Amino acid sequence: MAAPDAIGQAIEWLAAARSVTVLTGAGVSKESGVPTFRDAQSGLWGQYDPETLASPEGFRRNPTLVWQWYAWRSEMVEQVAPNPAHFALARLGELKAVTLVTQNVDGLHERAGSRNILELHGNIRRYKCLSHGHPFLLEDARGREEPPACPQCGSLIRPDVVWFGEMLSPSILKQAAEAARTCDVMLVVGTSGLVQPAASLPFYAAEAGARTIEVNPEVTPLTRYLDLHLNGAAGAILPALVAGVEEGR
Repeated sequence: MAAPDAIGQAIEWLAAARSVTVLTGAGVSKESGVPTFRDAQSGLWGQYDPETLASPEGFRRNPTLVWQWYAWRSEMVEQVAPNPAHFALARLGELKAVTLVTQNVDGLHERAGSRNILELHGNIRRYKCLSHGHPFLLEDARGREEPPACPQCGSLIRPDVVWFGEMLSPSILKQAAEAARTCDVMLVVGTSGLVQPAASLPFYAAEAGARTIEVNPEVTPLTRYLDLHLNGAAGAILPALVAGVEEGR
C-alpha cells in the first residue's frame, strides 16, 4: 500500500485543485473481474489471433465469429459490477470538475455514476454499422447469433469499439488532450502506460504544470516521469483519496 505521506500529499493536491483529469486503464476494470482483451483469449478463443477478433479485416472475413466474440465479452461485462475505484471517481466528480478519460470499453464508469466521460476506445455496449457508423440499439443487438443488417444502409452492425488498425475519434482525442493540458491535477489509474496516444496525456498535463499522480500496483513506463506513484489497488487507494478530499472541505 502507498505510504501515508504520499497519500497525504495526493489528498492535498486534489483538495486544492479546481479541475482534475483522470486517465483509467484495464487495471481498474480488472478489479471488477473484467479480464483484459488478451486475458479473455482463453479456451475456445485462445486459438485466434487478436487481429482476427478485433479488426475491420477480421470482421469482413468472418463477421459471425467476431460478433460472437463480442457478444460473449459483452455478456461477461454485464455480469460484473463497478468496484470501489469506480464509485470513488464518481464521487470525486461531485466534488471537483472532473474529466474522466478511459481506455476501457465496459461502461463501468458510467454505471458507477461518473459523468463527463471520454471513452478513447469506444464502448462494448454500443453498436454501429460498418459502412457509415449509423447507431444501432443495444436492445436490438442482444441475443443474436450473427450481426444484423443496418436498417438505414444495409451494412453489417458491429460493436462501437476501436479495432486494430483504426483511428481513435479525433474529436474525443482532442477533448482528452485539452483536458490534460488544462487540469490542475492528473490522476493516472490502472494503465500500463504502453498504449498510445493515451500514454502521452500525462506528459501534456505535466508540461502544462499540473501535478501528476499514478495509482498502480506495478511500476510502469510512466512512473519515473510523474510526481507521485501510489503503489496499490485502485479500489483501496482512490476511496482513501476521495475521503481525504471530503474531510478537508
